[in-house]
Amino acid sequence: MSIATIGIDIGKSKFHVCGLDEHGHVTLRKMFSRTALIRFLANTPPARVATEACAGAHFIGRKAESFGHEARLLPAQYVKAYVKSQKNDYADAEAIAEAATRPTMRSVPVKPADRQALQLLHRQRSGWVAERTALANRIRAMLLEFGITIPKNLSQLRKQLPLVIEDAENELPDRLRQLLMELWDDMMRLDERLTSLNSELDIYSRTDPQTKLLLSIPGVGPIVATALISGIGNASAFRKGRDLAAWLGLVPRQYSTGGKTRLLGIGKRGNRHLRMLLIHGARSVLRVVGNRREDDGLRRWVERVTARKHPNVVVVALANKIARIVHAVLRHQVPFEARLVSH
Repeated sequence: MSIATIGIDIGKSKFHVCGLDEHGHVTLRKMFSRTALIRFLANTPPARVATEACAGAHFIGRKAESFGHEARLLPAQYVKAYVKSQKNDYADAEAIAEAATRPTMRSVPVKPADRQALQLLHRQRSGWVAERTALANRIRAMLLEFGITIPKNLSQLRKQLPLVIEDAENELPDRLRQLLMELWDDMMRLDERLTSLNSELDIYSRTDPQTKLLLSIPGVGPIVATALISGIGNASAFRKGRDLAAWLGLVPRQYSTGGKTRLLGIGKRGNRHLRMLLIHGARSVLRVVGNRREDDGLRRWVERVTARKHPNVVVVALANKIARIVHAVLRHQVPFEARLVSH
């Protein structure tokens, strides 16, 4: 039995496998446990092993590559078109295998374990930031019930909440004061965790060769640099900078037919977290771009675009520009030079 392509439908503990020969005919349909699947891959001659890019896919991809297979992680939206008749696990595995045989099918590079761990650090950081924001909003809502208002700013909340708790004339019930003190302690713990994690990311960004290159780009700090490296690696999956910008959803969404081209707002595809970070980085650059030298290429480009576009459009356009610069820096392995920016 010759197997050229193996499609794996990933589950939590059960994995459905479909094997195709070199002509695309089904030669294997079988369900494995996680341990049995790894044993099967270890004992199977080198083949193309394909899964959907989902939770656990990078682990399977790394295992497959360690056994000499070619691992391909396919975006789920591209696999859906190959599902025949009704949906079941074996039909999904066959669709994955068939999609992997297409020469134009796009795939996601398998992440090394350290890059995946770095990405999980960023996800946890985002979770802690969201928790802190929700906690701050909850505290403000509680105080508003008693006629006490605090501006929507974390620094203002940190400064005013201890004063509110200690104020004996604001008629807050004692139990509420105790609850607010507990919530204040929770916020301080979140601040400590975020400060520690930010310091860890800062140290990593200054020791890793790839992130050190990215730090030379305006608008890219330690958090953005480490997020980019964990999300796109060395950017080898993208042929040119525009492909990276399009994957991030920083290019116009197209709805064209009959030879008529119609461009809409930005696509908002790909990694939302990376897009958000690049847009915030672009905003920071716009605030200080006037301090750059007059002959600076980036400053002249921003001034030219600002003269004819809305400020929000300029921010997205600059984020697009930064994404392209990121691709060029990682591809050529050289720091950013403002004089090379096209005017």
